[in-house]
Amino acid sequence: MANANTELLKWINECLARGLAADALKDTAVQAGWHPGIVDEAMAEALGASDAAAETAIPRAPDAPVTGIPGPDLSECANWVDADGRRIYISAVVKLPRIVVFQNFLEAYECDELIELAKPRLQRSLTIDNATGGEQLHKARTSDGMFFRRGEFPLCERIERRIAAAVRWPVENGEGLQVLHYHHGAQYEPHYDYFDPAQPGTAKIIQRGGQRVGTVVMYLATPARGGGTSFPDIGLEVAPIKGSAVFFAYDKPHPDSKTLHGGSPVTQGEKYVATKWLREREFA
Repeated sequence: MANANTELLKWINECLARGLAADALKDTAVQAGWHPGIVDEAMAEALGASDAAAETAIPRAPDAPVTGIPGPDLSECANWVDADGRRIYISAVVKLPRIVVFQNFLEAYECDELIELAKPRLQRSLTIDNATGGEQLHKARTSDGMFFRRGEFPLCERIERRIAAAVRWPVENGEGLQVLHYHHGAQYEPHYDYFDPAQPGTAKIIQRGGQRVGTVVMYLATPARGGGTSFPDIGLEVAPIKGSAVFFAYDKPHPDSKTLHGGSPVTQGEKYVATKWLREREFA
């Protein structure tokens, strides 16, 4: 592919990593002015790479369930979980919605390395457009972000395995890690992570892996002030402490799940997070 089309291919790959439907991406690219033939060539290359990656997919975590919703096993001990050989301590548990706050999910050097890997690809964050299955800029989201492909770097693979073991959900049922950077004043207004079944674009989005059923937000840097993850329906705000993480699951794509959440404004310093969305089925 010609060098002039590198940016188009990069955009397509990142959109596919987000779970956007291939046909919706083609329509969006053509409407943006790209020649249909060039778009077809870029789509073929991107989808070919995705197929090759699927052939060498990371195996699912042992004993991971493939039904129900994800979540750690707290039946015997609510103090910690064993995640791929790492003891992760639990600082808070909410039963409805299902929320678990982990203390030492990541090491400090893992946080720093993930930020450095993400920095060259950070750009203004987009939101999924449920009406079309594409994506759009939205005033509710003022961060910069990027997506890794699943298992793109050894660090990504290690974190993905840890998540799979901690919440008992197959690695291949997860999207690639997303890293977000919130500078001073940046925020993400309250929203739901599931795809709204009432929106016409949802049918396209869930063709790859089904609905989202769980979220893990990992804090990579501690802002001096602000930047917590808020759950307005239950009056909870999780402090963004470097190395910690918050997991929450939603058994149905409906406000009754009480998983409305948002990123509070950063009022001093800056905040980095890595987010992992979990799907019903294999995300390819």
